[in-house]
Amino acid sequence: MMCITHEDAIARVDTLSERVSGRPFLLGVVGPPGVGKSTFAAALGRPLLQMDGFHLANEYLDDLGARDRKGAPDTFDVEGYVAMLARLRSGHDVIAPRFDRDLDAAIAGALPLSGSADLIVTEGNYLLCPDGGWGGVRPLLDEVWYLTLPDAVREERLVARHRRHGRTLAEATAWVRQVDARNAEVINRGASLADLLVAAP
Repeated sequence: MMCITHEDAIARVDTLSERVSGRPFLLGVVGPPGVGKSTFAAALGRPLLQMDGFHLANEYLDDLGARDRKGAPDTFDVEGYVAMLARLRSGHDVIAPRFDRDLDAAIAGALPLSGSADLIVTEGNYLLCPDGGWGGVRPLLDEVWYLTLPDAVREERLVARHRRHGRTLAEATAWVRQVDARNAEVINRGASLADLLVAAP
């Protein structure tokens, strides 16, 4: 599989919308936690649907006993995410949720996305995961790019992110090793299903 720089990927995005008509071209950006998906997707300068907007609420995760592994594949509303992608692919307008990291919660009805846009980017961890309902995502995407970054750099970024949002160094390090690392293993297994590998900056 071809691997390109993030600069080449950004230049490539302008050619993608020419491949479909009557609906948006749906481009997926995927990779393990801390690789820089949100930053990269924002740099593409196109409307953005974030998978993180479909996090289940903390209160519901508490009821499920799953809050201590928030971010795992089964802690998202995957059916809602797939349904929204399907509506966009059919050319319908939607109002999507977004995830607020400071609140650690999804905000409903926050992001209007037009079904007449030429291209919409969606980014998240499990776009190439075949299990638990996630297998419905890949057929809806026209192309998927997998971001890569050395694990040491990625984990350092994750620890810093968790600390910014209130965890101690020990708590942040434990979360990265015990939760983020398990999720990264699931995500990495789907890398071969991507159309392109992109070296993250």
